[in-house]
Amino acid sequence: MRRYETVLIVNPDLGEEQRQPVFDRIRELIPQKGGLLVEFEAWGMRKLAYEIQKKLRGYYARVDYCGSGELVSEMERQFRIDDRVMKYMTVLLDSQADMERIQEEMAQKAKAKSQAAEQTEQSASSAAVAGTATAPTVAEKSTVETSETEITDEATDEKEES
Repeated sequence: MRRYETVLIVNPDLGEEQRQPVFDRIRELIPQKGGLLVEFEAWGMRKLAYEIQKKLRGYYARVDYCGSGELVSEMERQFRIDDRVMKYMTVLLDSQADMERIQEEMAQKAKAKSQAAEQTEQSASSAAVAGTATAPTVAEKSTVETSETEITDEATDEKEES
């Protein structure tokens, strides 16, 4: 199986509720054609390099997936039919993608992401319980102010010497 990346630009005038069906169709189509969705990133509104359909901005999305040439053809056919998609480009990333390795990497990323979320949640809850403030303490402020004063004094000395 091959690994592909498709970047598409959707009409910026559409709201989230009109844009979402385009992305949902992609997510449905990949498994239907025997592919694997590795990653879907919505990059958001960006300025275009050149005007497309009299628009200077577009909503960008990137789809990383594994599949066959038939899947790519069907996705691009859907993009050509759909007026909401202004431009798209598909690039072959790997002609001999190892599906098992990719699935393992996806599982590891998901596990790391959930652990990071747990740690963030735990630190936020412990800070709330302890009642600690995020602002620096008086001792920390005086240290920062002292070092800033030393830096400005050194800069003044250097100017006076020259």
